[in-house]
Amino acid sequence: MLTKKIEDLCNRQIEREGYSSNLYLAMASWAETKGMSGIAEWLYAQAEEERAHMLKFFRYVNERNGTAIVPEFKKPPVKYKGIPELFDEVLKHEKFISASINEVLEAAIADKDYATVNWIQWFVDEQVEEESSAQMIIDKIKLAGEHGIYFLDRDIMNFRGE
Repeated sequence: MLTKKIEDLCNRQIEREGYSSNLYLAMASWAETKGMSGIAEWLYAQAEEERAHMLKFFRYVNERNGTAIVPEFKKPPVKYKGIPELFDEVLKHEKFISASINEVLEAAIADKDYATVNWIQWFVDEQVEEESSAQMIIDKIKLAGEHGIYFLDRDIMNFRGE
């Protein structure tokens, strides 16, 4: 059974994972309308992955006799200056999500909720991959320069880090 504190943190994470999905969906739409179909596909895949993360939290809360809550989502930004800035935002957001996951872990440790400590570790590992993938893309953008965006768009699905 979840403590109220852990349940509340998990419900907050449900909102954050859902927002992440919407954020990447908005980014994908922006990229697609700018003719960057490869980047859009990468972002669409990220949006689906974040939705799956939200559902994992949703089911976990309910399995542990809590009540998962369907949240309202803040509208994400829909315009970006360019691809470098977009991926800077991706990395910034993933770091925010990592910190949020760590808060759940810290609370679970403090509550001696070892089931949640064990369960949340998957997300800790996932966030290492998410941040690494975003940083790798940023590094490729810097390496290729502004004129290399075409090649990034063409090859981005090879950078998923999977």
